This record gives sequence, C-alpha cells and structure tokens, in this order.
Amino acid sequence: MKKIGFLSFGHWSPSSQSMVRSAQDALLQSIDLAVAAEEAGADGAYFRVHHFARQLASPFPLLSAAAAKTSRIELGTGVIDMRYENPLYMAEDAGAADLISGGRLQLGISRGSPEQVIEGYRYFGYAPQDGSTDAEMARNHTQLFLDVLKGEGFAQPNPRPMFANPPGLLRLEPYSEGLRERIWWGAGSRATAEWAGTQGLNLMSSTLLTEDTGVPFHRLQAEQIQRFRDAWTAAGHEREPRVSVSRSIFPIVSDLDRQLFWRERHSTDQVGHLEGGDARFGRTYAGEPDKLIAELAEDEAIAAADTLLLTVPNQLGVDYNAHVVEAVLTHLAPELGWR
Repeated sequence: MKKIGFLSFGHWSPSSQSMVRSAQDALLQSIDLAVAAEEAGADGAYFRVHHFARQLASPFPLLSAAAAKTSRIELGTGVIDMRYENPLYMAEDAGAADLISGGRLQLGISRGSPEQVIEGYRYFGYAPQDGSTDAEMARNHTQLFLDVLKGEGFAQPNPRPMFANPPGLLRLEPYSEGLRERIWWGAGSRATAEWAGTQGLNLMSSTLLTEDTGVPFHRLQAEQIQRFRDAWTAAGHEREPRVSVSRSIFPIVSDLDRQLFWRERHSTDQVGHLEGGDARFGRTYAGEPDKLIAELAEDEAIAAADTLLLTVPNQLGVDYNAHVVEAVLTHLAPELGWR
C-alpha cells in the first residue's frame, strides 16, 4: 500500500488560456481540489511554496482552510523555504493549522530552490552571518523550528503576567502533539538526504536531483532513498521514517487527455544545470494505462517510497486535475499494488 496524493504549485496567470487567473482563484481552487481529491480516495494534498511569484506562497491560511473543508486527507507542503522563515512564528502557525486539521499536517521544509529574485530572503529580513551561507542559515532556522516543536518550556515568564501562567518556563502555544514527527526535508541530493536521516526528518524527494552520475533518474533517486534510510538507522531513531517521491503521471483515458499529453508519451530524463551544477530531471509518464503500468513497475524510487505525490497542472482547473488523480487511483494503482 502506498499513500497517493497530489502536489500543486498553485500557478496563476491572467491569460485567457488559464483556468486560474488570480491569486484568489489559486487559493480557492486549491481548497476545492483538496476536497475533490479526498472524495476520489486520495491520501494527500500538498502545496508548493514560492515567494515573489504568481504561485502559492503563504501556506498556513491555505492549509487551515483546506483542513476545515476535509476530514481525512493529509495536508502538506512541498516545500517551505526555511531561508525566509521566522522559526518561532512558523511554529505557532503550524501548531494552529495542525490542531485545526486534527493532526493531519505533513510539512515539507528545505533550504529552498532558486527563487524569482536575487537573495529574496533578505527582503524578509534574513541574511546569513558573516562567513556563513544561505543554506546554513536555512538549517539554523530549521533546527530552532524543530526544537520548539518539542513543546518544552524555554521562555522566562513575567513575574506579574496579565494572565496566570503554568509553573516553569513557557513554551510556544498552540502546541500540537506529534507534529515534530510529521516534518519532512526536501532533499535535492544524496548528501542532503543523509543529513535529513541523521536529523530524524522524513524524506521528500522531488522530480529533480542537483547532481548527475549518469544513471537513470529513478535509480539515482532510489540510491538517495537508501542512503537516507541508512543514515536514519545509524542515528538510532526509533520510529519508521516516511519517504515521498513526486512524479508527473498522466493516464490517457479520454480524448482530452490525448489532446493534452500525447506529446509526452515518449518523455525521457533530462540533464541540465541548476545553480551552476549538473542536475538530472525525471521524465513525465504519459500514455495508455497498460503502457504506464509496465513503465511505472520499473521505477525503483517509486517502489522504495511509501508516498507518491502526483504533480498536477493546476491551471487546467479543479475538474481536470481531480480527473487525473482519480485516473491514477482507478487505472494504475490497483494493478501496481499501490492499492
């Protein structure tokens, strides 16, 4: 059994070609898609976070609203860029959203990806210390965020408070039990996956890796997952970690599917450059169900993961994206042993 959800970037454009023409459209349709995915039997609704872009940005109002409209589906991010975050304020927002959801939050966080502006985190008031890097700053923010999610008191109470305090040092409120174990690290390489394993973070791996060894993407990603699990075991963590991978999968089961995705039927991995280094990008899976079942059965990273996130073309609208999710659940998942 695998958990199967969707991952949306929440793109919007005022173009007449788009079904999502404003930020309001992107937010409201994201909530509607979470509802539709739950009704279709999916397990997760995940949303990308990008600043300074016509995409989804502030996740916690969206997650809270989706939580209020659903009852079962996991709600998450993929991923929050920790270079931009105030860890304590984020912990309060996350705690509140998790309580509203009844403990369904699955937060993907990371050092982040190339953004729309140069060093955008500086506009948010954050800058690496002298001699440090933005990646180190993101990890420092992450460590503080994880520390306060433990729910331990750390702040000295006012001896004459406005309201009565419990005894001892104070923790952040609201606190949500178990949220610390539902934090994921979006790893773009084998080394960062190993770091996530040592930190006791679940692993979230995307459709690209910021390295290339010449082997197919799914095989390199499977190696990344194994290194993560080895690091987790070596660190002595007691619980079983979770691992997700993202894929673009489009079963062609209608004329509209064929019209939109027939060109992707022969998609292959792509090798390019990202932030000055080699990167390998995973292929798109598109085709008739029998063809996809055979191809997906050979994907070693999907086999190694417990969670599959379907990247959806959100600008095609809620109905079409719900159709894509349902098509995967109906035509592929049972045959592949995912359901």
